Amino acid sequence: QVQLIESGGGLVQAGGSLRLSCAASGRTFSIYALGWFRQAPGKEREFVLARTWNGSRTYYPASAKGRFTISRDNAKNTVYLQMNSLKPEDTAVYYCAAKGDYGMVLGPGDYDYWGQGTQVTVSS
Repeated sequence: QVQLIESGGGLVQAGGSLRLSCAASGRTFSIYALGWFRQAPGKEREFVLARTWNGSRTYYPASAKGRFTISRDNAKNTVYLQMNSLKPEDTAVYYCAAKGDYGMVLGPGDYDYWGQGTQVTVSS
């Protein structure tokens, strides 16, 4: 089992920045990739970006490239989502998720473990 705990959400004005954290514990050696997703009210859960646990590959959709980056502190088993130039449409609950096996990383169904989520609200 892998446990994930997100933190760092909050209220920020448009154009501002936030850094979300995802602390992983348990069988972290079994993680192939860790991804970030978000879900706004009334919408489906949306892929934000992902990174293989060893850092060899990062996956960005076009909407996040240039504004969002992902990084990892190996010593702390913590992955960070740095979000810059935030827009009101970035408002959502942000989730981190871990995937145990090699394979696709772009859909919620590709992941085995989920954190509880952290709210990000961007005001205009």
